[in-house]
This record gives sequence, structure tokens and C-alpha cells, in this order.
Amino acid sequence: MAPLSQTINHLSSSRFLAPMASGVLLGLSFPSYPFIRLELLAWIALVPLLLSLRYVEQFGELLRRVYLTMLLFCVISLWWVSLATLSGGVLTVVMQACFMTIPMMFFYVVKKMAGYRFALFALPFLWVAWEWLYMQQELSFGWLTLGNSQANLNSMIQYADITGVWGISFWLLWFNVLFLIALTSNKQERCRSLVCMIFMVIAPLLYALSIFSAEKNASLNAHYLRVSLVQPNIDPHEPYDINAAMEHYSSMSSDVIRVHKPDLIIWPETAILFSILDPLYVVELNQLRSSIEQWQTAVLSGCIDTAKGEKQLYSLYNGSILLDAQGGAPQLYHKIHLVPFGERVPYIDYFPWLGEASFALSGIRGWEKGDETTLMKLSLRKDKGEIAFANIICYESIFPSLVADFVRKGARMLTLITNDGWYSTSYGPYQHLAIGRLRCIENRRAMARCANTGVTVVFDRFGRTLAEIPWWQQQTLTADVPLESKLAFYTRYPDVLPKSAVGVSALCLIIAFIRRKGSAW
Repeated sequence: MAPLSQTINHLSSSRFLAPMASGVLLGLSFPSYPFIRLELLAWIALVPLLLSLRYVEQFGELLRRVYLTMLLFCVISLWWVSLATLSGGVLTVVMQACFMTIPMMFFYVVKKMAGYRFALFALPFLWVAWEWLYMQQELSFGWLTLGNSQANLNSMIQYADITGVWGISFWLLWFNVLFLIALTSNKQERCRSLVCMIFMVIAPLLYALSIFSAEKNASLNAHYLRVSLVQPNIDPHEPYDINAAMEHYSSMSSDVIRVHKPDLIIWPETAILFSILDPLYVVELNQLRSSIEQWQTAVLSGCIDTAKGEKQLYSLYNGSILLDAQGGAPQLYHKIHLVPFGERVPYIDYFPWLGEASFALSGIRGWEKGDETTLMKLSLRKDKGEIAFANIICYESIFPSLVADFVRKGARMLTLITNDGWYSTSYGPYQHLAIGRLRCIENRRAMARCANTGVTVVFDRFGRTLAEIPWWQQQTLTADVPLESKLAFYTRYPDVLPKSAVGVSALCLIIAFIRRKGSAW
């Protein structure tokens, strides 16, 4: 044990090595390319940092170590954002690292008042509470929610249908704490920690096994919707001809409809890069409607929409539109969660002068926010009724409660449209893909994900891949997407765990304050 003790002592006294080790481990644990699977590193990634904070008494010293960890974490996980906008990428990394230090500041407060051991037990609650609170405000970029690191570890995270991604974060944090206790405690406590850690590995596997076993009976009565996804492979960094693009989409759609006869065609985000419902584009709208009538297949597409706003004549929305084959009224959804600074400057409604701080994508900036989780309702052929589904646009897939709201309203499947071509051949699109998988597991809904340059995928309700188009290829994909109607526990009560974590965190701070007063007396 002597070498282990020496290592622990070295990490405990390390100002830079241990924080850097945690930052690298955290960064490597997040999804990247499919052939890199290092998510298990997140189970111990925080241990070096926590060891190095063991004897730190000065707030400034703790802040430097924690920020170093989070900065490295963000650089490794989010560097690809700079491929779309260099200034935006740098700002994202620097600011995200700042926000991620906040739970550790509360850790410091609890540690100062009640001791290191009590702070360790409070940490999972403090961290999850902050993750959730952070996601509730406009400035948030909750991409690096710790639970997202496990998005591809399918057999271990099926319990997300109970706890959501917050439960995965909570699980990882407790494992890190128990691992640290096992390293630094006496034999008796080490044994207790090891038993708990073994349980934390086995329990999720057993739950997943029971879920997969129950699937065999449920699949016998499953209903499906045939969906065709169009991946046009248009490089967004190249000059964009709107009319040529529309002809390209229509041609690819005609080919796939002739062969597969789907119920629904999906085009990616901003496929229609103009306000097709504006009277100026009545010719283009009529041409598209004529094609849809000929195909006898509905089309869901990303689009730009304009509408009269309160403070200006027109507001511009990143949205989606569903046009059916019966000539019904167009159904619209406006994107609710917009990329901070990339699509909308946070709090611009309160501080209009911030409008110049936007880092435009697609040559467009200053999008307005949607305000309603609008379901798309599709009438099926031969009077087979109507189904409702959710359309999520790109960045919105990182917001668990948004997707749960769609499903509670009656969505029987999820669709996601995106344009990840801004990030070239980095692993950003694969990271985005993995996070979308979590939304399927949380809500027990299949997802048809249509991307401009990839990755276009169909997931089942367990987050397993049913069909896929490789990225940067011009292809179509047709799949029978399972339709579900039962609501998962998480869908019904999406914020139970994080709200509980907020309450327990407040209680921990109160107890720590009382302990401090007691020791002073």
C-alpha cells in the first residue's frame, strides 16, 4: 500500500498535476468519434481534483485549481465549436469553464464550515442542483451535463427513464466520492465503499436486463410509422443557392417515395432557408404543395418563419413546418431554446444594446424564441387516424424537460432536425448525436434524426440504432419508426431528482452553518 499512499499524498499536495488530470479525464470521457469509448473515465475523473482540494483552505487557491480542471474539460469536449465561429468557440469554452466551477465553490463553503468529509457527501447534491438550475436560464450551455458523458453506454443508463440525465450525473458523482473514500479511509470504511461501488455497477445492469426482457412481449403489439430521412450533404460553409437546394431536396424525395412509399419525409434544419409562407414566396410554396400532392406523402422540414412581433414589425424564427398531402393548413413550430450568442444573445429583451454580441451562423443572427411546445399532427393514409409527434430542432435536444413536455402532450415519437455541417469532420456531430440518444431513453420514445451532413439516424426507445446514414454522404434512409404511447416515470415527473437535490443542497448549507456556529460556541 506504500506506493498507493505516496500517490495519494502527492495528489493531495499537487497544485496543478491533479487538477489537470481531472480535466483531461473528464474531457476524454465525453462522447467523441464512434471508435473512441472512454466514458468509464467519468466514474473516477473527479478523484484527483477532490484529492488536491483536501487541504486547501484559501478560496483563491481552490478557484484556480477547479477552473484549471474545468477549462481543460471544456477545451477537450468543446473545441469544435470554434469551427463554426472562432470567437464564439473561445467564449463558449472560457465561460462554460466559469459556470462549471460554481458547484465547487459551494463545496468550498460547506468544507470550510463543516469539514471535508461532510462536503464530499454534499457534493452530488450540490452539483446536480447547479446543473439543473443552470439549465433554467438563457445564458446556459448545458452541453456538458456530467450525465451526458455516459450517453453511449446503453446497457448502463436505462434507468434514465426514472431519473433522467440528472440521475446519471448523481450516480457518477457518488461513485467518485465512494472511490475517493475507499482510497483515503481505514479498512472498514474501504470495504463499505467497495460494496457500494459494486452495487452501483450491478444495479443498472440488472435494471437494463429487466427492461430489455420486457421488450420482447411489448414489441408484438407495436405500431410503426414509415419515415424517410433526406440527408442532402450540403456544406453550409459554401455558397448556398436556395432554388437549387429546393430542387435537390425534391429530387431526392421523389426517388425515395417511388421506392419506399413512406408516410412522412423529413428534411433537415433550415432546409427551406426562406420564409416559405410569406406572400413573396407563394410560387415556391405552390410548387412544393404540388409535389407533396403528387407524392401523397407529408413533408416535415426545417424552415425560416417570420411573424409580427411586439417590439418590431417582424420577428424571425428558426422553425419547422409540416405540410400534408391533403392540402391542410401548414403546421409550424418555432425553436424555443436558441444557442447563446450563436442564434440569440441572452437577455436581449432586457438589454437591447447587447444585440451586437451575436456570433452569426448561416449569415443570420437575432432569432426570436418560440414559446410553445407545438406537436405536429399527421393524418395517415386510408383513414388510419392521426398521430402526434414532437419536432426538436438541433440544440434543443440537450434540454431534457423540453422533450418530456412534448411527450406528455401526446407525442408518440420524436423527430430531430439539425445541421451539424458547421463543425466539419470534428466529433461535435457525434457528441450531439449521443445526447439525443438520452432523450429516447428518458421518455421511451423512438427518434428519427435528420441531419444535413450527418449523422442521420433512427433510434428506438432504448436508444439503440435501428438505421443510420454515415456523415458527409448524400443519401436517404427509410425506416419503420416504432410508435409508443406509455409515459415513463421521468416523463411524468421530469424534475423530481434535481429539485430534490436543490432542497438537500440548501439543507446541507444550513447544517454546515449550524456546525460552524456550534464549533464557534
